[in-house]
Amino acid sequence: MKFHWFHLMPWPYLPDDFTLRYRSVWVDPDYALYDPVRGNALYHEYLDELEFAEKCGFDGVCVNEHHANAYGLMPSPNLMAAALIRRTSRAAIVVMGNSIALYNPPLRVAEELAMLDVLSGGRVVAGFPVGTSMDTNFADGIPGAELRERYYEAHDLILQAWKDKSVSHFNGKYTQIRYMNPWPRPLQEPHPPIWIPGGGSIETWEWCADLGYLYAYLSYSGYLRAKSVIDGFWQRMEERGKEPNPYQAGFFQVMAVAENMAEAKRLYAPHVEYFYQRCLHLYPGFVDAPGYRTNRTVKAGIRSQMEMAAQRATLHLEWDTLVRLGYVIAGSPDDVCEQLDRLADDLRVGHLMCGLQLGSMPREEVLYNTQLFQEKVAPRLRGKWGEYEDHWAPRPLPESERAAPIATPYVPGQPPLPRSLLLEPSAEGARS
Repeated sequence: MKFHWFHLMPWPYLPDDFTLRYRSVWVDPDYALYDPVRGNALYHEYLDELEFAEKCGFDGVCVNEHHANAYGLMPSPNLMAAALIRRTSRAAIVVMGNSIALYNPPLRVAEELAMLDVLSGGRVVAGFPVGTSMDTNFADGIPGAELRERYYEAHDLILQAWKDKSVSHFNGKYTQIRYMNPWPRPLQEPHPPIWIPGGGSIETWEWCADLGYLYAYLSYSGYLRAKSVIDGFWQRMEERGKEPNPYQAGFFQVMAVAENMAEAKRLYAPHVEYFYQRCLHLYPGFVDAPGYRTNRTVKAGIRSQMEMAAQRATLHLEWDTLVRLGYVIAGSPDDVCEQLDRLADDLRVGHLMCGLQLGSMPREEVLYNTQLFQEKVAPRLRGKWGEYEDHWAPRPLPESERAAPIATPYVPGQPPLPRSLLLEPSAEGARS
């Protein structure tokens, strides 16, 4: 199995009476609740946590895109990915992802992800979510009935921009480009692996099965309630005669690891409850705009992830209930390992997105949770699915061939750095 450290970057300072005074954490929360001075410290704290996860040995670190909300403070995941690349050297940079239907033109996504892939030495994963209704339909104003059509067109443009190494043109319904020639193109050939974060629509299952993309179900309901959704994906794979390779599926799971369940509750319960009660406080009118879900998905009775989250938030879920229902896997390393082993078997997933920071969880608890998981849980599960090849991981340059920041930067007024600390340009790429 592969383990990826997933960060939402939530705003942890919502007042205790937030759900009584404000109708939604998304789309129209009062901006008076935000403090940019606190935000300055928070971004650095969150990046520190992601960098720590790489040092602990996680296979990837994940960033994502959301707009107009206090649930996740990353309107541009590419900015966060760029900051991480210079301070990491091994982990995959999982951009999970760019909401490609929102970009005009989507060529910008192709260019920025290519830059990140080159800068990282080939460590980037390209996530292409359709996007939540709150982000796409309300915060960015895309009509629900247009969203998937725009999404498919943006996807085709990006893939053409990456694969075609000559000047080309694109003549779509929403985007027309006469001279399409992005510099640079990705380091990975023909492009970075593509992961599709999904909430359970039939079309997304089929899209991933047909194009060979990884399907990632990002759910806050835990693995016990996710089985019917993941089973739907594997059923589409079987219908199309595809190999049931677990590495083609990913899943997000909230986890709280401690010496025992009592310590887990003491350390993490207030912060997990903050997330489920305040960060998922959604006005139901925002979660499912007309046309957002397709007719086939509606007829199948599949509800959007955020629609279910909005309904759960009204229940005022508390720690014991969240653990009992499997929303949160918590307890000792033995407890967590046992449940994760069951999760992997039940869902048949090879890539686990680990929710080890949630809500208002402070840095000390986050680092403890992260280190304990990586040292006492992950090693016992890494051998799972070893009989399969992972085709959805990045393919970086060998570490010996990758450039990196100079360890001791030059300071004006001091003697120049010795040549042994400077990168020697290759004869082919030397500047004249």
